[in-house]
Amino acid sequence: MRAVISRTPGALSLAEVPVPRSDAGQVLVQVHASALNPVDAQTLDGFYHDLGMVTQSDGVGLGWDAAGVVLEVGPEVAGVAPGDRVALLSHGVDKPLGALAEQVVVPSEAVAPLPGQLPFDLAATVPLNGLTAWQAVDLLGEPDGRLLVTGAAGAVGALGCLFARERGWEVVGLARPGDETFVRSLGVEYTAGLEGLTVDAVLDAAVIPEQSLDVVRDGGRYVGVIPPAVPESRRGISPTAVFVQPDAALLQTLVNRAGQGELPLRIAARLPLDDIEEALALSRTSGLRGRVVLV
Repeated sequence: MRAVISRTPGALSLAEVPVPRSDAGQVLVQVHASALNPVDAQTLDGFYHDLGMVTQSDGVGLGWDAAGVVLEVGPEVAGVAPGDRVALLSHGVDKPLGALAEQVVVPSEAVAPLPGQLPFDLAATVPLNGLTAWQAVDLLGEPDGRLLVTGAAGAVGALGCLFARERGWEVVGLARPGDETFVRSLGVEYTAGLEGLTVDAVLDAAVIPEQSLDVVRDGGRYVGVIPPAVPESRRGISPTAVFVQPDAALLQTLVNRAGQGELPLRIAARLPLDDIEEALALSRTSGLRGRVVLV
């Protein structure tokens, strides 16, 4: 089978690799769609290598998100069976194979069956972004006033706006002027800038830690989405960041909601796996709205 591999930082290949097999507690899935995320470009660029987070000697597999059909399950797997349509999270940056592949093996706790009305391409955009946004809002704790969400028109930011509003936060979404209508459609306030703004907490999906932290009141809260980019504590604020974790029950809730059209999911482009280099280049486009999906 074929899989997207980075042998060394900056080097990308669509390589022939052995078909993986499911072990105890694992599920083998035939991939029908996989989504590109910023973490894929960061991994390719060597960001996590420089942090000592990558130890694979033969290169790393790219891709976190996919949807497809279960081919086989290992012992001790319950809840999914061969033939099931599923979404999955291929967790981590230090792995020999990722979700950008024709087949992928993941733990059963990283898989959720799809509702019948949810197509593979949209389903593939749910796991990483949905779990990250939900778990980031969890880290914020109990609602306590106004919450700024940076990058509110992006995949994680938009979901963060929605989930935080549903929890009871008064949400202000920061995005470009061209995104105002979309951000307001999430049921939150909109702002194009931070001047004169004061909030009780920030969910920094745009990864602008210094600027966003400056508008948080003393003793407020800061949650980022890239742990190595968390700013230092100051003014009684102890910043933290989400490091997404597999959660089958939560992923099931998210794909069910996606199937009902309740999540703001967008696809910027659909390309075949053969066009991975073009897809990665497109995914790096500043201001791109929606995920690039390989189908």
